[in-house]
Amino acid sequence: MKKIYYLSTCSTCNRILQEIQAEKKGFELQDIKTEKITPAQLDELKEKAGSYEALFSRRAIKYKEMGLKDKPLTEKDYRRLILEEYTFLKRPVALTGGKIFVGSDAKTVEGLKAAITDKAAITNK
Repeated sequence: MKKIYYLSTCSTCNRILQEIQAEKKGFELQDIKTEKITPAQLDELKEKAGSYEALFSRRAIKYKEMGLKDKPLTEKDYRRLILEEYTFLKRPVALTGGKIFVGSDAKTVEGLKAAITDKAAITNK
């Protein structure tokens, strides 16, 4: 499966999608603002990422607004918050070649690019 969960109003997400040429590479794109992530989708992402916390964005404005930085959060809390508010999903989240890439840090984006390139190299052989 080649899929990316992203936010269309996020300039960082859009830059990354352009950088990796997501549409040309055949990724299915899901804008989490207009097409909410389902519980089943989130559970699948958790299985690949290892935890809901790994998928949770502490950069979301609501994180501070809701005073969450001062509260101990459980895996159940992270799951509930992501399902309730799309901005709590760390993005973009890309699935390709059985791997998951979460977030926009340079190392993650480079890993995603490498995974796409490696897969293309294998396909072209």
